[in-house]
Amino acid sequence: MSAFFPPEACAQPSRRLAPPWEVSNGASPQDERTTSLLVFSFLQSCPHSRCHQELEVLGRKLPVCASHDDELQTDGNGCSHFRNEGPAETDSEAQEEVVRDIARQLAQIGDRMECSIRPGLVAGLAAQFRNTSLSEEDKRRCLAAALEQLTQLYPADVDREKTLLLLTMLVAKKVADHSPAVLQDVFRTTVTFINRNLLAYVRNLVHNEMD
Repeated sequence: MSAFFPPEACAQPSRRLAPPWEVSNGASPQDERTTSLLVFSFLQSCPHSRCHQELEVLGRKLPVCASHDDELQTDGNGCSHFRNEGPAETDSEAQEEVVRDIARQLAQIGDRMECSIRPGLVAGLAAQFRNTSLSEEDKRRCLAAALEQLTQLYPADVDREKTLLLLTMLVAKKVADHSPAVLQDVFRTTVTFINRNLLAYVRNLVHNEMD
C-alpha cells in the first residue's frame, strides 16, 4: 500500500476539505469484525501509546480477537483469528493479516499527522467521553464535531476518506492516551463512526490489498 500523505502534510493548512458525513450505512457482522480489527490493530501499532494495559483488557473482550480454538494469544500480539462461522469465513486468516498490515501502515502514516491534533481538542473530547450522562449517540456526535474541525486543516488535494479514516483512529488513540479509562467507550464509538461514514472505503481498502 502506498504512503497516503507526504511528510509535510501537517504543515499545509487549508479549510477546503469537507468530511463525507453519513455516506454509508448497513454494516454487516463481517464489517463490524473487520472494522474492529482495523481499529484495534491500529491502536496496538501506534508508537508511544500509553494504554497498553487497557488495550490488553479490550482485546480479551473483542469477538474478533479469538483464535480458532477460542484461546487468546498471550504474547502481546492481541487478536489472532476471526471466529470460523462457516464457508464464508474460509479466507478469514488471509483477510485478518491484510487488515493488520493496513493498520500497521496507517499507524506509521498517522504518526506524522499527530501535529494536527491540538491538546485542547483531545482534552475536551476526553472530558465528553468521561461524561456518563452522554449517550453513545451524543459521544459519536462529539467525535464527529472534533473530526470536522480537524479535516478542515488539510489541503483539498488530499483524499478526504483517507484523511478521515486516519484522523478518526488517531483521535481515538490520543483520547485513550489522555484518559485510558475511556478506551472501551472510545473504541466502540470509533468503530460505529467508521462503519457509518467510511464503510465502503474500508471494504475497498481491504479488497484491493487482497487482490
